[in-house]
Amino acid sequence: MSKALEVGDNIEVEIGPIAHGGHFIARHNGQVVFVRHAITDEKVIVEITSVSSKLARGDAIKILKPSPDRIKESCEYAVPGGCGGCDFQHIKISAQRELKRIVIKDQFSHIGKVEVNPEIISVEPKNGLNWRTRFDFAVSNNGRAGLYSPRTKNVVEIDHCMIATKVINDSGIFERKWKGKDRIRVSSSSADEKNISRAGRNISGPPLLHETVGDYLYEISPESFWQGHKNAPTTLINTALDLMDLNIGDKVCDLYGGVGLFTMGISEIIGENGYVHLVESDDYATKDARKIFKNHKNVLVRKGRVEKELPLVDSVDVILLDPPRNGAGSLVVDQMVSKKPRTIVYVSCDPASLARDTKLLLENNYSLDKIIAIDLFPMTHHIECVAKFKQTTNLPKKSG
Repeated sequence: MSKALEVGDNIEVEIGPIAHGGHFIARHNGQVVFVRHAITDEKVIVEITSVSSKLARGDAIKILKPSPDRIKESCEYAVPGGCGGCDFQHIKISAQRELKRIVIKDQFSHIGKVEVNPEIISVEPKNGLNWRTRFDFAVSNNGRAGLYSPRTKNVVEIDHCMIATKVINDSGIFERKWKGKDRIRVSSSSADEKNISRAGRNISGPPLLHETVGDYLYEISPESFWQGHKNAPTTLINTALDLMDLNIGDKVCDLYGGVGLFTMGISEIIGENGYVHLVESDDYATKDARKIFKNHKNVLVRKGRVEKELPLVDSVDVILLDPPRNGAGSLVVDQMVSKKPRTIVYVSCDPASLARDTKLLLENNYSLDKIIAIDLFPMTHHIECVAKFKQTTNLPKKSG
């Protein structure tokens, strides 16, 4: 009988397919090993970093047979033993996108029980660096800012981040010594404003950030959710509004609406005879949204959980939802389909929860009309999807 793997073991394996979560699947003496810093079809030496009853995890520390898609990491911290901010810096950007397409297809096939082949849109910057505008940095025992190593609470101290905007890298947080363990939130805006806060307290910078998206201006607090990629807001608004097929006078729900990124464009298209119900539970976001839309008579900001507020809406033509990573779930899906909207546009940052909710929608007289993947998280395993669902009619069967 082969010896069970232990933390610290070094093993030689051939790398198999990509799995959801930024790692690749390998096997050693029948045991499944999830491997970071590898690529499919490579032969590598893996150092085991954790072991459970079901599987082991490890890092590829030596590449015996490299993939043609392998490149040199841009960042000194994106290596075995480094931080967990990036998963794929060792992979060509084009290959990263193809791997993400494979993950989406697998999740929809296994969980959603439907086959998809999504279009993948790339956004600037094409090299996948210097795009991230929002960061929560951890504080090490030495009082230095850093990021957690993968699947641990160990803080890796850093002095820059290759995927952060220049404003964040030049903010001075890496040179400073911090007291306490509260995370340091650093935000940069489209106006190149910089805010540093901790536990809701403003340390430096303007208390409100100004984000311009096309012709729209949003004034938001650093604590409110805002898309992390600097070009995400414009790309997502254009994609979502195109898929929604809105008409003048439509009644629309913007669920998990945050400060109203999508609500702004929706309210203009549907006109004064239409209506948008923006539903959001976060205190900061709803406070911001009420200020942003105080002069928009066709917008109602509803503060509360979606499952509590959605039943209070009488008539709905179109629903847009952008839930957190765990998705909408069966209760909210049931509530949405009970309103019988002609179109549902679902914005998701997790293909697994989107696939699960897709299966529920397909079982309730909705068809998946289109799915688009947008690479808003380059160098990481994350991917944004926008899916369009259309109401279908079950026609009675013709008699013989």
